[in-house]
Amino acid sequence: MFARIAKKYISTMLLPLMFATVAQADDLMDLIAKHQQNNLQQVAYIPQQAYQDNTQQNFEEADDIEVLFQDDPLLLMLQSLDSAITDEDIEVFKFNYQNNNKLATPRLSSLAAMVVDAENNNVLYQKNSNRTLPIASISKLMSAMVVLDSNPDMKQVLTISNDDVDRLKGSSSRLTVGTTMTRQDMLHVGLMSSENRAIHAMARAYPGGLDAFMKAMNKKAADLGMNNTVFYDPTGLDPRNQSTAQDLVRMVKAAYEYPLIRQYSTSNNGAVKTSKGKVEKYHNSNRLIHTGDWDIKLQKTGYIREAGRCMVVYANIKNKPLIIVLMNAPSTTMRVNDANSMRSWVMSNDKLLQEM
Repeated sequence: MFARIAKKYISTMLLPLMFATVAQADDLMDLIAKHQQNNLQQVAYIPQQAYQDNTQQNFEEADDIEVLFQDDPLLLMLQSLDSAITDEDIEVFKFNYQNNNKLATPRLSSLAAMVVDAENNNVLYQKNSNRTLPIASISKLMSAMVVLDSNPDMKQVLTISNDDVDRLKGSSSRLTVGTTMTRQDMLHVGLMSSENRAIHAMARAYPGGLDAFMKAMNKKAADLGMNNTVFYDPTGLDPRNQSTAQDLVRMVKAAYEYPLIRQYSTSNNGAVKTSKGKVEKYHNSNRLIHTGDWDIKLQKTGYIREAGRCMVVYANIKNKPLIIVLMNAPSTTMRVNDANSMRSWVMSNDKLLQEM
């Protein structure tokens, strides 16, 4: 049923077919990279019938191009590749090829990504969706849920203390030690502007203290079925806070059920009077909020060196509620470009939208 052919070149007639098809499989370049040790310069796919219709005289022997073909042109199986390809690679590649054949998917810079219909859980796109990676300040969505689950007095005044100063990464904060704020205001700047000290102060004030808060975060993750997720601190500064794109979709869906999380994560203005008497103005850390082009209902960004640039977005796109997860993008600009590329891809793919 399957065959493996190594050839020096493919006929001019087949090249457009092959590489137009290859462009529709976003994960193909990842697979090529895994086979560089085999000196494979290209990996391409053609239906078996196309090969049979273009007989052996159209090919010359060589070792630098690998062609995989199968009777069904909508199904790419990688059984002929060596054991370096995992079962997950195969499933993800098959999924993206079958589902995105309708329109070429954008090539994302993010190491892992996922796009899911929030209403019916249909997966529109995935890339390394089971890979466990640091999630940085995306952790704050879980922290916000744990805070709100305890049904605290949101008007209670809390104080930023030396215990809230980041000594792990040495990150800065405009909330000077001694600054007093209501829990509500701390949640606001914590979600909108990713203020680490605000989130940490709320975790300290949790019944039972910080240790109890961390246990509650991990229990909440387990209750949500986030089986590949673990939290070691409430802010995301600890790179051991890790999850997968699939688990983050679950977390975003759960967080969406909290009106304050929706409101504060998409807000774009806030002000805090610090202990030094200075009024600090805060804005949203997500560029997508500033543009006004998106209909965003919930969002969170994150960054530490180990996690790269991360983002989760719950947005309406062509009246469809979608969850977009991007993990470990190389830069803020590339993270935003990935989000815009996925949005444009969905908006341009009418057939995909009809099937959702």
